[in-house]
Amino acid sequence: MGSPKKTLFLCFLALAAFVLAAAHLVPLPTRLTTPASPVLRYRDGTPFYVFLSPDEKARIAPRPGDVAPKYVEALLRLEDKRFRWHPGFDPIALGRAFAKNVLRGRRVSGGSTITMQLARILEPRPRTLRSKVIEIARAVQLTLRLSKTEVLDAYLTFLPFGRNLEGVEAAAYAYFGHGAAALTALEIATLLAVPQDPNDRYPAPKNAARLAFARDRIAGRLGLAVVRDTPPPLRLRPFPHQAPHAAFWLKARGAADSPTSLDGGVQKLVENLVRAVERATKNQGVKDVGVVVVEHETGLVRGLVGGFDFFATESGAQYPAFAVPRSPGSALKPFLYAAAIDRGIALPEQLVEDVPRSYGGYGPKNYDGRYAGLVDLERALSQSLNVPFVTLLERLGIERFVGMLVSAGATRLAAMPGKLGLSSAVGGLEMNALELAGLYAALARDGAYRPLAFAEPAGAGAGPSPEVFAPDLPLFAPGAAWLTRRALRLRDRPDFPRRRDFARLPRNVFWKTGTSFGHRDAWAIGAGHRYTAAVWFGNVDHAASFALVGADLAAPLLFDVLEGLETPEDRLVLDFRPDDLAEVSVCAYSGHIPGPGCRHAVPAMALRSAVPTTVCPFHVELAVDVRTGLATGPSCVEAKGVPFVTERRRFMVWPTSVKRYLSEVHRLLPEPPALHPACLATQGDAKARLAISSPRAGHAVILIPGLSPDRQEIPLEAETDSLAQSLSWFVDGAFLGRFPPSERVFWTPTPGEHEIAVADGLGLVASRRLEVRSRP
Repeated sequence: MGSPKKTLFLCFLALAAFVLAAAHLVPLPTRLTTPASPVLRYRDGTPFYVFLSPDEKARIAPRPGDVAPKYVEALLRLEDKRFRWHPGFDPIALGRAFAKNVLRGRRVSGGSTITMQLARILEPRPRTLRSKVIEIARAVQLTLRLSKTEVLDAYLTFLPFGRNLEGVEAAAYAYFGHGAAALTALEIATLLAVPQDPNDRYPAPKNAARLAFARDRIAGRLGLAVVRDTPPPLRLRPFPHQAPHAAFWLKARGAADSPTSLDGGVQKLVENLVRAVERATKNQGVKDVGVVVVEHETGLVRGLVGGFDFFATESGAQYPAFAVPRSPGSALKPFLYAAAIDRGIALPEQLVEDVPRSYGGYGPKNYDGRYAGLVDLERALSQSLNVPFVTLLERLGIERFVGMLVSAGATRLAAMPGKLGLSSAVGGLEMNALELAGLYAALARDGAYRPLAFAEPAGAGAGPSPEVFAPDLPLFAPGAAWLTRRALRLRDRPDFPRRRDFARLPRNVFWKTGTSFGHRDAWAIGAGHRYTAAVWFGNVDHAASFALVGADLAAPLLFDVLEGLETPEDRLVLDFRPDDLAEVSVCAYSGHIPGPGCRHAVPAMALRSAVPTTVCPFHVELAVDVRTGLATGPSCVEAKGVPFVTERRRFMVWPTSVKRYLSEVHRLLPEPPALHPACLATQGDAKARLAISSPRAGHAVILIPGLSPDRQEIPLEAETDSLAQSLSWFVDGAFLGRFPPSERVFWTPTPGEHEIAVADGLGLVASRRLEVRSRP
């Protein structure tokens, strides 16, 4: 007796080993690994764009919690009661099906388990006995290779629902317009009925009666509480195809199948606002728009609009405008402003020059073609004047400024060393809306830059993880950021839209607009308490339109976005001054540290670690001879013994460039008294300054062939704060003449190396080498 049992046992082991070996050596059905439809989801997991799978199916792989437990329970009761424990096939169900088929003389039941059905779905075959055997073998293999949960997930993914629909999640959206997590009893019965005969039961008017009958029969069989005679769905609903520009762009970045950072409420608000201005904007010759909304505390992108109509036939409609590099116009000026304060170069109250200037052939002009002469830096920013910020960039250094932009996300600029000039201050480089939104988010976050993120952090449902809030890279000090925000909150500005009501704009909003040269780009970027938004209007084909003005076109949409995102609680939040700011005294007129000639001082805010040290250059205190009214000095009395009767008097002096500009527009400024003739022999004020401002250092002049040299004259200009009433100009030692310091002198160039010199007659001399070329 023992030997047959042992033989039987060994045969069983051999069979088991064979089955296990076959199950692992034979490849699983290849279709099991076919990717599902890429799905882009909002931060809460709701799909906003569903693409077709590689095999042209609408198939959404369910995630944990995506399918209602009551549906799974009903499915197992209907299709496979013993699914949890059988080896892939159910001998009881197969035996019962065999008996029924024999008694009825025809096939009325197949006895297939869910695992066997999955095998048939993955590898369709004719309904034959041989096919049934193969399905059983595949079912055993699937059970050995996969867990029961994995088998059920695959079944719920590949289950056919008519047309190109596969999977219960895709069917729920196509049938009912929502996911499978919130199915009613009637919807559960519908989704159980269709896969039994998908071609004749999917929602369509021709299938309505069959679907209703099968649904109600299944509902009755399972005891589902449904209202009979309820019409079934008659047509398939379109899949979510929202935010297409963002969806295609994010999909290309590998963001599908996991929650993105986009917020459904924010996205829909921005899309509705964009849609509201579409007709009027296109009527003005502007076809494209891009909007980025960032939650600046975390750096998470909450809204992303890349155009008006992705599916339009016009050229460029599919480009994601938020990622297209364009000229930012004046949008970078706040960061020059903040960097200057951060490095102790300037304060908001300091006067800066706003006069025509030439930088090696580049002559920046203000938007309206007018110049202020002198203007404080804060007003220069709020009025978006160009010349002061080109000068500021020259002082800061182009490479340093561009390096800051590169470190703050504009990595494309790193490939352009030495190719960017001073025009970068007013839009002479290219950035996209995402990069500008990241910069302004850093400004809102006290100068700390955090790279923009497009995926919701893991565990975000339980609150943001600590690393989300850690500042990454300090671009400038919190105090510099705060002073910049203060300037950008001023509302008495030319870029405040005429169509806005002052009372409606939240008080904590700061913003800046930009208009590129030639009216090709209109920008508005700003932030409220929680969100930063960047708005761009233009044409991706670079077509110009006079409507492309930041204040008129982009700013109203920016304000609508920020106003729509603000809550009543946000409006109450104040922007408190950071601790790194200290109160200092500055000259009431110039904003510089008060000098001996300053009569009045006022308080101003400066970084404790970067207080500018330049003494006010606009006020001087001179010893004046009472009888002649001419300036004197201690050296005059000591050298000549002239019995001057002097008194100390205060005078205003202005930069030579400002006096030159005002004289050209027929406006004169009072001058301090000239130096007494008796002092000319020894006068030489060590504090005085004389410098050539034109031509600029390192500049080479290239003569235009065929154009007479006398029509290519080079302007000679100097800056001085000495008391000299005239300057003497020389080229290669030849005397050109004596002219007032504020007068521009013109010289006819000749090819070659030249030395240009200027002297004030009081001991100060400045010179510069200049190369003139007849051709490049």
